[in-house]
Amino acid sequence: MIRFVWVFVVLLCGSVICQAQKYKDPAAPVEERVEDLLSRMTLDEKIAQMGMIRLDEAGKKGLNGIGACESPFIKAADIAGISAVSKRFFRDSTRLGIPPIQIAECLHGFLSHGSTVFPQAIAQGSTWNPELIKEMASVIALEASSAGVDQALSPLFDIIRDPRYGRVEECYGEDYYLVGEIGSAFVRGMQGEPEQTRKRIGTGKLICTAKHFAGYSAPVAGINLGPTSIGERELRSSHLPAFHKAITEANIYSVMPSYNEVDGIAAHESKFLLQQVLRDEWNFQGYVFSDYGAMDMLRYFHRTSADRKEVARKAITAGVDLEAPSLECYASLAELVEDGTIPVSMIDTCVKRILRVKFKAGLFEKTYASPEISRQVVGKASHKQLSQRIAEESVILLKNESSLLPLNRSSLKSVAVIGPNADQVQYGDYSYTKGNLSGVTVLQGIKEFVGKGTTVRYAKGCSISGEGKDGFGEALDAANKSDLIVFVMGETSSTLSGIGWGDESTNKADDPNTCGEGFDVTDLNPYGVQRELLQEIYKTGKPVVLVLVHGRPWSITWEKAHIPAILEAWYPGEKGGTAIARILFGEVNPSGRLSVSIPQSVGHVPVFYNHKPSGRGFYHSPGTKEKPGRDYVFSSPDPLFPFGYGLSYTTFEYSGLQVSKKRFGPDDKI
Repeated sequence: MIRFVWVFVVLLCGSVICQAQKYKDPAAPVEERVEDLLSRMTLDEKIAQMGMIRLDEAGKKGLNGIGACESPFIKAADIAGISAVSKRFFRDSTRLGIPPIQIAECLHGFLSHGSTVFPQAIAQGSTWNPELIKEMASVIALEASSAGVDQALSPLFDIIRDPRYGRVEECYGEDYYLVGEIGSAFVRGMQGEPEQTRKRIGTGKLICTAKHFAGYSAPVAGINLGPTSIGERELRSSHLPAFHKAITEANIYSVMPSYNEVDGIAAHESKFLLQQVLRDEWNFQGYVFSDYGAMDMLRYFHRTSADRKEVARKAITAGVDLEAPSLECYASLAELVEDGTIPVSMIDTCVKRILRVKFKAGLFEKTYASPEISRQVVGKASHKQLSQRIAEESVILLKNESSLLPLNRSSLKSVAVIGPNADQVQYGDYSYTKGNLSGVTVLQGIKEFVGKGTTVRYAKGCSISGEGKDGFGEALDAANKSDLIVFVMGETSSTLSGIGWGDESTNKADDPNTCGEGFDVTDLNPYGVQRELLQEIYKTGKPVVLVLVHGRPWSITWEKAHIPAILEAWYPGEKGGTAIARILFGEVNPSGRLSVSIPQSVGHVPVFYNHKPSGRGFYHSPGTKEKPGRDYVFSSPDPLFPFGYGLSYTTFEYSGLQVSKKRFGPDDKI
């Protein structure tokens, strides 16, 4: 009897505590929990929610709580262990026990050592298969959440406009409808179906972040962070629709403003973008997460603010809720309140948005991450098979003269695999590994597929961007001794230095970055002496198959004219070599389609397909070097390969196509 009374008293006390602290009651309405928690917070605690620290800094910098924590770039199981310790500190050792949002990069895989690496975003767009990308995003969420991650800084809803721009590889394509469909499918897979997420984000799912808002992918001269010189009409008609779909249909809960300025106003101080469009017109219910260091750039890069205090005033007035990666400019918010520059209510509004998302994501009730569970989930064989499937659906057959492909394994006695990316994995920006730590190269894929019945010779031949020709002799010797050459041309992104972390000792690549964030170019031809080596191999008279492993469209005019078979593989993920081999030998029929137009030269940029009627000339009398013409004197304005292009090993035709009705409204589906 005494024991029964004691249990009853404990339960009653717990009930009283929940009623007294409504924000801790999971059964209470979210808005009531937000208001209750906000009413208990000091100004310092509110401001802390508007900042971010590293996950392992909890005990040093998290005494007032914190809005978000950044996952370290280590093994997923180790992240899980740190996550459990840090989140336990915030729940048990801070006054109000507010958990942080643990964030990570998840563009084409959870950014941790050992996680599954999927094909880069530009390859995902080339599948034209939203449901497949939804499945991928769900797997990424599962791997990341096992390490305690709550929010992914993905996906991108930028549209490709200039292939000189290094972050082209992170974009799905040049068409806002395709980008909206693929990106929203990513959100539905990673965050959950909107019918569910409007109530609560489920277990094993992540808050998604739509970025970069807006116009980021059309910088002047193709230079990262450069100004975007477009007006409101172009912004609304081309750059905003994909974001609109993510917010109004997929119910995405976070938006990241872009580094750039749009029509003279930097995105992080743009009331037009962050208040008028995002909240007033679209009724966005999430929170705005600043890009890393972008707020302080208003001071030293855009030079629109004299100091960090002015930056803080402009950013909070525009509608930026959380500053990343650390509380620098928003550290001035208390001073701005004290001197009457801004009211406390402005801070309250930002904090409410952050807390609302935390409650929707179930952070106050989540169990801590477990290293053991993370080891079981991350990098599973089924996840790697999905990566291979996406690669197989993303590879584009650009040319197949005389049906050279598919190759016949039984009749092919020898093959030379040559080129700087033949035996080097290239995953693209925002992936963990720096070298061949995991994954299948094209050389490995071909060797595994043909077995012992075919002799496979290898020569690197040259580097990606260097001018050295010392390897030409070995490459030509391998070519002359073989029945056929597979030449793997391409580039490397900042997985190999800069953004990207791993064991330097296993890195075979010796090339500087040529693509990725901050790696823009002025020439779209193959770099270094790659083309020169290919031309020498072509002179042998042996059949050549060209495989492109890179992050941006290249102007392969010579290659199109001379090489009989060309595959565009982009950055195909950790099973890319297997996928490419299966396509080369006909085990898989290539089905990828270009999500971006390929220009004839850098001088033809831009070449996106949905241009204005007046955008490709008036005279329509294109010239050549032998016979000059008009519009362009020495060439046509057309792309080398257009948006949507892609061959297969079968022939077919469409006929009898009809639309379901004569008129379509803006909300109709075709």
